[in-house]
Amino acid sequence: MTTVARVVLDSPLPQLDRLFDYRVPAELEDDCVPGVRVKVPLRTGARMSDGYVVEIVDEGDYPGELSAIETLVSPVPVLAPEIWKLARAVADRAAGVASDVLRLAVPTRQVRAEKAWLARDPSWSPPPVSAPPVTGYAEGMLEGVIAEHDRAAVAAVPHPVALPGPAGDGGDGDGDGDGAADPVWVPGWAATLAQAAAHTLAAEQSAVIAVPDFRDVIDLERALLAVLPPERVVRFDAKQTNGQRAKALLQARTHPVVAIGNRTAVYAPATDLGLIAMWDDGDASFIEQRAPYVHTRDVALVRAAQSGAALLFVSHARSTDVQRLVELHWLQDVTPFRVKTPKVIPTVQQTSAEGYAAQARIPSSAWRAAREASQHGPVLVQVASPGFGTGLVCAECGERAHCRICGGPLGSPHRGATPQCRFCGALAVGFRCPTCGNGTVKPVGQGAQRTADELGRAFPGTRIVVADGSRPLDEVPARPSVVVATRGAEPSVPGGYACVLLLDGEKMLAREGLRVQEDVLRFWTNAAAKGAPGAEAYLVGIGGKLATAMALWRLDGPAHDELTDRRELHFPPAVRVATMTGTDEAVTAAVEALEGATAGPVLGPVPVEDDALPGTVRAIVRFPYAHGAEVAATLKAEVIRRSSTRRVLKGGNRRRAAPTLRVRLDDAEPFSEV
Repeated sequence: MTTVARVVLDSPLPQLDRLFDYRVPAELEDDCVPGVRVKVPLRTGARMSDGYVVEIVDEGDYPGELSAIETLVSPVPVLAPEIWKLARAVADRAAGVASDVLRLAVPTRQVRAEKAWLARDPSWSPPPVSAPPVTGYAEGMLEGVIAEHDRAAVAAVPHPVALPGPAGDGGDGDGDGDGAADPVWVPGWAATLAQAAAHTLAAEQSAVIAVPDFRDVIDLERALLAVLPPERVVRFDAKQTNGQRAKALLQARTHPVVAIGNRTAVYAPATDLGLIAMWDDGDASFIEQRAPYVHTRDVALVRAAQSGAALLFVSHARSTDVQRLVELHWLQDVTPFRVKTPKVIPTVQQTSAEGYAAQARIPSSAWRAAREASQHGPVLVQVASPGFGTGLVCAECGERAHCRICGGPLGSPHRGATPQCRFCGALAVGFRCPTCGNGTVKPVGQGAQRTADELGRAFPGTRIVVADGSRPLDEVPARPSVVVATRGAEPSVPGGYACVLLLDGEKMLAREGLRVQEDVLRFWTNAAAKGAPGAEAYLVGIGGKLATAMALWRLDGPAHDELTDRRELHFPPAVRVATMTGTDEAVTAAVEALEGATAGPVLGPVPVEDDALPGTVRAIVRFPYAHGAEVAATLKAEVIRRSSTRRVLKGGNRRRAAPTLRVRLDDAEPFSEV
């Protein structure tokens, strides 16, 4: 009897996105198992393609003679069956190709990691785990969600939490000789997820936790190591080498662990998956930048449905996507119980401040509170922009200064620095204003560095720290200082900040985009939650519903209002969207192929000015979630048809491919900042 291997090819071509049958040679039958890497012939024996064995069957679908597998690259099964199932479902949902998803899930081959895994002691088992209670919530609330494999939207504990130090810490480091472990200070959300993961591991099930930023990975890992042994925690993040990722992947397939990391962590293989969790799912870092451009939240939803695992979305200010699932009663609404919330004080008037405090955009009441707090602890000042100023203008005529290479805005990282393009990074040496010919520029607006300079004068003798994208900080010590940080770059402090100032609120809200209010509310709440329990947070220059929601810490209201508006406009996430980019003829044909699957009028086609190909247009179609499978299948079929079609040029026999049609489902770009 012939043994047949069904293989998925490592190819981005949509017409090859299916399983191919290959004969397994007798000498490879023992090692050729689902999940191994192979090389197989494609079309001709001289052309080889990489692939993964998905399954082994006795008979294939192809009636003719099958080609044989050329080479077994490695006997180590790196593609878990559940990950292949997930990749297939995710690709189908996004009208994409499964091999593109597998590139995110499976790192390139690392021989050293595979040899170490093959040489392991199979009889070894990790130490058992005890489950601490999940603090900050009603007794047994989250434990019940996890045990019953239910789903919940969890409002995070809004202040840092002290966890007992790791076992074997060797002392408290305070010199008192009592030998007690130092407490570990972590954000409230990290403590909650660590305790939830410990409950999952105590039942000998795995947990997968995805977070948006490297700072969040550090905080979460610190919290996990306070309640779990280190061999139970594995990382999957962008800062790892391929060797580290390969080692983590094989470790996760061996015994139950907690897999943590950024976007790719949600694809981590897991032994008996019991929990999938995400922190701050509204963060744009969760949008995959490579095809098929699937949001990590959607991958988590698909995987939870396939595996039956518990699902937690933890945040301070929830996204409209999660709010939609809560209002559909698909997610439980879980809030902290008897927990202190930040004392947020909206301060609309800024004119009462004087001197350097006014130059730093700080009202007098906030300045007095920050000055007093800076005497005994750190103060956090959140600003909108990095650098010295938000932009540069001609000192003579006031014309905005732009890059001569790409046309992007010029900026200055600090006072006296050579102007530099914010888009391409080119230095504007010898800049001349195209309007008046003047060669000098001056800054406008106030970035983090300029704010720090002003605060250095407003707080004489106080240490000033700047944290932004070019100067990342994970943590600052709990001693008197003023920390000026751009949104999302705020470092943590053991025990929390003594005071928090949220500046530039009007500027943040002035951006154009569908999710501006969601994003700004996340920036504010995440910063305010870094304060110590009971610390004051001043929201400067903002009034209305957002200020009220912050002051009362009732953050579900803005999400509900925003979702209601989106339903009326037929905008995501009330409906799903698909963008089609290509020639006018190709895009029109794709829209016509969808027939009645759209939920509202088609937007476009309109020209895409920044596309590399002239004449490119884009159209956006909106459709109900119930039509998602139909729309994705139709658009993928259209992409395959366009990719496979060849046409003859006039006046000769040369042939070339038809114009490419690009399709992207749930595309955030047309609705983002412009």
